[in-house]
Amino acid sequence: MISVERVIVVRRPLAELVAYLADFSHTEEWDPGTVRCVRLDDGPVRPGARWRNTSRFRGRETELHYELAVHEPERLVFTGENRTVSATDDLRFADEGTATRLTYRASLRFKGFARLAEPFLRAEFERLGDAVATRLPLAAGARDA
Repeated sequence: MISVERVIVVRRPLAELVAYLADFSHTEEWDPGTVRCVRLDDGPVRPGARWRNTSRFRGRETELHYELAVHEPERLVFTGENRTVSATDDLRFADEGTATRLTYRASLRFKGFARLAEPFLRAEFERLGDAVATRLPLAAGARDA
């Protein structure tokens, strides 16, 4: 399994940041690997909400179906899956006055023969984690929740 964790301070109140990030379609704005992310159902964003996320990694596009598993005032968890990988994005929030400290952890568990590639992919996922840490505060600050 590959896990990447970043602690990011976002100049936005906690409740607003949680509302923004709870809509996983916003990953198009802050995740450099996401090409497209489309909500697959309607209604309020709550546990069970689903998205189709298309990402580009190492020159290839791949699609994962994500579901919001946990929606709490200070935590969001999204789980995604396709035939080669299971992904979990665990976001934890802490109030820092007018800003919010976000602990973002992305974990990927590869399936089958894809597991053999994990040691070779870790550095690329670390670079993606760095890019998220740069882009997310800018995107979240520019949008309304």
